Amino acid sequence: MQQDSFYEICGLIASISMVLGYLPQAIQTIRTRNTEGIALPTFLMMAVGGFCFMLQGLLHKPEIIWSLFITNLVTTTCSCIVFVIKMYNDYFKKKA
Repeated sequence: MQQDSFYEICGLIASISMVLGYLPQAIQTIRTRNTEGIALPTFLMMAVGGFCFMLQGLLHKPEIIWSLFITNLVTTTCSCIVFVIKMYNDYFKKKA
């Protein structure tokens, strides 16, 4: 039982750290629309990885790992938004 509590606490700390570490950059990028220093493959792979971790948390047996699912839902959503903004900016830069 003690190991299960440690496992849950580690998962919650990791989840909170990931979101708090990632969210400020995503919010700044979404707010300013400045994607100049962002590598497109990075955000694509982060979205794919986050989606796979979401599935892992959701499909885990015997129970769903909510901390894994919710954390990666947030980071995957932000990664997809930043990816779309980056694609949009790169497309219109080439046109101009």
